Amino acid sequence: MADLQSPIFTNEDAAREALEGVRWPNGPYCPHCGATDRIAPVQGKKHRPGLYYCNHCKGTFTATVGTVFERSKVPLTKWWLASHLMGSSKKGMSAHQLHRMLGVTYKTAWFMAHRLRAAMAELDPPPLGGKDKVVEADETFIGKPDEIFVSGRGWQSVRGYKTKRKVIALVERGGRARSFHVENLDADTIRKTLGANVILDSRLHTDEAMHYRVPGRAFAKHEAVNHSAEEYARGDVTTNSVEGYFSIFKRGMKGVYHHCGEQHLQRYLDEFDFRYSNRSALGVEDAERCRKIIQGIAGKRLTYRRTTGGRKVA
Repeated sequence: MADLQSPIFTNEDAAREALEGVRWPNGPYCPHCGATDRIAPVQGKKHRPGLYYCNHCKGTFTATVGTVFERSKVPLTKWWLASHLMGSSKKGMSAHQLHRMLGVTYKTAWFMAHRLRAAMAELDPPPLGGKDKVVEADETFIGKPDEIFVSGRGWQSVRGYKTKRKVIALVERGGRARSFHVENLDADTIRKTLGANVILDSRLHTDEAMHYRVPGRAFAKHEAVNHSAEEYARGDVTTNSVEGYFSIFKRGMKGVYHHCGEQHLQRYLDEFDFRYSNRSALGVEDAERCRKIIQGIAGKRLTYRRTTGGRKVA
């Protein structure tokens, strides 16, 4: 576990220097023009620490320019602490908890959490699986039944899976996870999701759902367990890994976050994917997980009015 007495959580200069070390391991470069030379720190008491000047494009910048931290008024010490808290909490950390622990408003904490979820999302992740590797696929449904207004009867619950948010998860056994919020659960959606994210040499393990049958033929081997017949494992054929992922995700969504608007669901999935793919069982502990979040801030911008989004199915 990271030392919460570390200067990066209490000293703004140490936090800034640590951010520069992560963002610029080989020295500063200009986010405006990409230059790596003729860059110098701006001197003088009138200028804030960490300000650099590029002699190529004549622009100034800091380590937060071109990242999800850009234009944030929140001190970097609080950003480091929020990154550590969200990265080390297995089932997530609510904005209310961040608001209390960081000493910021709830609105600020909520926006900070969404920016960090954006940092957790991989821009161009490598595919899962490979020769002799197993990738498990499954789907689940999130949310309560929707309500519609019926004349003379008022608001009525509409039950059934069609009204719920649909999620597909892919888990490489003993490795990473990747999950998606999708509009439909049909063979075409499954085919696109698997084709864009799983190496075809992999062994694919699913349940007996019909929509996996045709897409599964493209893989080295497709094997399924029959849950309706209470079959949960047959030799090494099982979907226990992906079901374990869903267990963590649902406990977080129900016990920590309680409610998630559909427009934000993919960002929450990105958050849980990140922690699962960087878990202790894979040799990634809290301090390194926090560092990985900070590494992920580059090349992304998120404004308060554009917090929706996240990874999409190709």
